[in-house]
Amino acid sequence: MSQSALLTLGVVAIFVGIVGAIVSLGVAASQRQQVSRSLAALDALGPRPEQVRRELDRPFGERVVNPLVGRLGRLGERFSPRDESARLRHKLELAGSPMKWDVERVQAFKMLGLIAGAAVGIAFPLLAGAGVAVTMGVAIVLTPLGYFIPDITLYQVAYNRNERIRADLPDSMDLLTISVEAGLPFDSALSQVARNTRGPLADELFRVLQEMQIGLGRIEALRALAERTNVVELRGFVTAMVQADQFGIPIASVLRVQSRDMRVKRTQRAEEQAQKVPVKILFPLVFCILPALFIVVMGPAAISAYHNLLH
Repeated sequence: MSQSALLTLGVVAIFVGIVGAIVSLGVAASQRQQVSRSLAALDALGPRPEQVRRELDRPFGERVVNPLVGRLGRLGERFSPRDESARLRHKLELAGSPMKWDVERVQAFKMLGLIAGAAVGIAFPLLAGAGVAVTMGVAIVLTPLGYFIPDITLYQVAYNRNERIRADLPDSMDLLTISVEAGLPFDSALSQVARNTRGPLADELFRVLQEMQIGLGRIEALRALAERTNVVELRGFVTAMVQADQFGIPIASVLRVQSRDMRVKRTQRAEEQAQKVPVKILFPLVFCILPALFIVVMGPAAISAYHNLLH
């Protein structure tokens, strides 16, 4: 090959190399720009990886359950009557304000029960091969039942709590009377009873003391105590204390009368429950015990008579 051809080939190779280097630099710069634009788009669309990691480190309840409960609660509040929140708040107070229970959570549970009741009422009959009429009937029964399950639960919790307060009240009144007659002021005697007893009544007395410490008057605190329960005896005690404070009656004498009346009422209530036992046991006796007794007693005789007739 001649020298001129070699020189031409060398020049072309150098030119191709320069062009390739320029193209490579341009492609690299373009890729960097595309990566920068992609990162910017990711930053605009969502949080950074550190934020995502911190979000994933949070408990499942805070990430998923609490927002879902909030949305269901707002949905339930939207479709509930206007005074439903006030009624639920009163029911929660009667139930002792259980931990992690509030109006929004109860509304969420009601909506969840509504959805679950409708789903179960439709799915189970269809899976069992029932007709449309049976499916609709079961759904109509289970849907409102699921909606009212939180209300039923709150009622039962409040009922059990009020029964516990009613059972503990006479003994607490005796201790309060003894403390006042021993020379303690009413507030100190109330604190003594709250420290030496257990249960919902003690919790309510502690709350009364705390309300009095933050500046609420004694009468207002006792009236608030009566509004948080459905115990008639406790309401009567609060009424007597209010009247004693207004008319200047000695507290010790009022407490003595209240304590005696509560012991009498507890005895009367026990006698009343005992009188109800025969009526309550009548239906199990007639429908459960007597048929089994007849089968045990008359069964062998009936079998013997049957065999004798055959032979």
